[in-house]
Formats: sequence, structure tokens, C-alpha cells
Amino acid sequence: MTIQQTGAMARERDYLSDYMDMLGMVERLHRLLLDVIKDEFERLALLDINAVQALLLFNVGNNEVTAGELRSRGYYQGSNVSYNLKKLVEAGYMHHQRCQIDRRAVRVRLTEKGREVRRIVRDLFARHAEGLNTLNILEQTSLDSVNASLRTMERYWTDQIRYLY
Repeated sequence: MTIQQTGAMARERDYLSDYMDMLGMVERLHRLLLDVIKDEFERLALLDINAVQALLLFNVGNNEVTAGELRSRGYYQGSNVSYNLKKLVEAGYMHHQRCQIDRRAVRVRLTEKGREVRRIVRDLFARHAEGLNTLNILEQTSLDSVNASLRTMERYWTDQIRYLY
């Protein structure tokens, strides 16, 4: 094996290691985000909704969508979407209605109670953004760079899925 081949293998291992670190970080950050939301709701004594459901309400916002669109639009990342929708409707956070055109489809939108949860999550995120900015923890250029990298990763993974089928 030549020195060039050894160097190339080492760079490949470093890249794989860095990639694996990034994947772990993305996963940990998502779990931490849910913990942050959960803690905020516990602090406010809103115990009839979990963090996944609150994030779903935040992502839906003012839109009216079908259950299938929740995933395709990126509003919901997990499994059990029908379970969470059912719980949100039962608790009065979402309103559901059969679609006039396709009676099999159900359209959902936030109720006033759901919009209040969305405001709480939005305010939590705004406080965090202000704190990160004020304390100079994450500068705008760094944030732009991270977002660009994550968008590139999203496109790559989407292409991988698309080309598999």
C-alpha cells in the first residue's frame, strides 16, 4: 500500500467519523428539543399534551391539512400520526372534518386552544433565539452555514430515497 493510499483511507475514516458524529448530534438535538418543550409545558402546568404533539401544533400553524400532508410537508416527523391527531382532537387542540371531495380524507386545523399552544412554543423559540444571539453563542454567519449544510443533507437523503424506488 502506498503512502497516498494510506492517506486517502485515513481521510475517508475521518470523514465517516465526522459524519457519524453529526448524525448522532442531529438525533440528540431533536430529543433535547422535545425535552425543552416538555419542560416548558410542565413549568406552565400544561400536562394534557406532550412535546411531540405541541411541536406538531406549532408546525401546522394556520394551515388546514390532511393527515397524509402532515408528513409530506414536514410538519410531523414521527410515527403514530393518527394516534397523536386523535389525542389532539379529543383534547380540543385540533378540529377535524371530513374532506368534501374525498370523504375518506380528514382535514385538520388548530382550534383556539391549539393556537395558544402554538403561541407558547413560538415564544419559547423566540426566547431561545434571543438568548443565543444576545450571548453571542451562535453568530448569524454560523447559523446560516449550519442551515445551508442541513438543507444540503436533506436534499441528498431525499434523493437517495427517491432513487431507491
